[in-house]
Amino acid sequence: MTQFPKDFIWGTATAAYQIEGAAHEDGRTRSHWDTFSHTPGNVFDGHTGDVACDHYHRYAEDIALLKSLGVQSYRFSISWPRIFPEKGKLNPAGVAFYHRLLDELEKHGITPAVTMYHWDLPQWIADEGGWTSRNSVEYFEVYAEALFREFGGRVPSWITHNEPWCAAFLSYGIGEHAPGHRDWYEATAAAHHILLSHGKAVELYRSLNLAGQIGITLNLTPAYAASEAPEDAAAAHRQDGFANRWYLDPIFKGSYPADMVELFANFLGRPLDFIQPGDAQIIAAPNDFLGINFYSRNVVRQGNDPLLQLDHVPGGGAVTDMGWEIAPTALFDLLTRIKQEYTSLPLYITENGAAFPDAVEDGKVHDPERIEYLRTHFEQALRFLEEGGNLKGYYVWSFLDNYEWAFGYSKRFGIVYVDYETQARIPKDSAHWLKQVIERNGL
Repeated sequence: MTQFPKDFIWGTATAAYQIEGAAHEDGRTRSHWDTFSHTPGNVFDGHTGDVACDHYHRYAEDIALLKSLGVQSYRFSISWPRIFPEKGKLNPAGVAFYHRLLDELEKHGITPAVTMYHWDLPQWIADEGGWTSRNSVEYFEVYAEALFREFGGRVPSWITHNEPWCAAFLSYGIGEHAPGHRDWYEATAAAHHILLSHGKAVELYRSLNLAGQIGITLNLTPAYAASEAPEDAAAAHRQDGFANRWYLDPIFKGSYPADMVELFANFLGRPLDFIQPGDAQIIAAPNDFLGINFYSRNVVRQGNDPLLQLDHVPGGGAVTDMGWEIAPTALFDLLTRIKQEYTSLPLYITENGAAFPDAVEDGKVHDPERIEYLRTHFEQALRFLEEGGNLKGYYVWSFLDNYEWAFGYSKRFGIVYVDYETQARIPKDSAHWLKQVIERNGL
């Protein structure tokens, strides 16, 4: 099999804080990422998203570029602090920007897929405790209702949250993302409130009888034991609980994994008392699809990490500029497991891609490693489809080089090179290659 199904959707993806810039324009107030990035020591070289790719002003040329590359669907996120710069205050200028963006997509025949939350929590919510506070669930409901009422008739595909693992565990537990806390009670509470707000938004969407689809995007990273030793297998099971089951189980099985509830409670020395009666049913509200962000795999052994009692070990494959192992067969393993263990729902790869140290030579950017990365992952997607998998689309991360969170502008994931001094866009070889893949709908 070298052809994808006739109705297969090819897309590319971005996120508001990573590309928009215009941080202080048209009524937008700070998100906790603005605060975090402006705090010395948090981000590579003190980089911020103040300007980013200036997409706020250049969206028309960017969408024309998407069209020229043959992209069928564009996944982007809406900036929450543009819509609600203050508590209870809807910002018409922020709403108008996304209408202009949707107008432009419509003009070029590109289907929007909208992420409601891609980590730019309004600072006014962060000041009340952010996702650690149950109030955040109510604020997300208000935000969701505004988006559905304003754009619901124009957007056929909604993603409530992007990568709750990052928004909770990486942000409130490990501390590498905004708000930069290191507290595992906060991290597990944040994860719960994010999942709860997802369920509430799904219920709200259903109540409005809108014609589109709604789901969530999880970043899933398969865990493999470094050896056949039982203690390494147990370590891999804990890593899987931490990275994958903590999010998959409540959405698809209606409860958190018991082994991980016990592990967290023992580590914290207290129960996870933010979980209230009835929450589980809300979190498990039926989705229309599952979005999967896949980049690499984890190989682990019994070890000394205080929380999980494991160590990560190199998997042995080549690595990207992020230091992540290139492990395409792990994508097939992951998709197969989701199908067998969790859901028969349509699946979308909502992000997959790689950072490499790209450079401009004679006005061009040659990135053979990225082409090979994408090709080998597309092959595994085809393999899954051959075996009856319900994979409906594939969004390459990312459309543009952009602000890579705590790495600032030091990592380039784009299929389009961005010169941050001039804001010039240069499609890389991978963009031209992807255009051919889309045209032939296959490899």
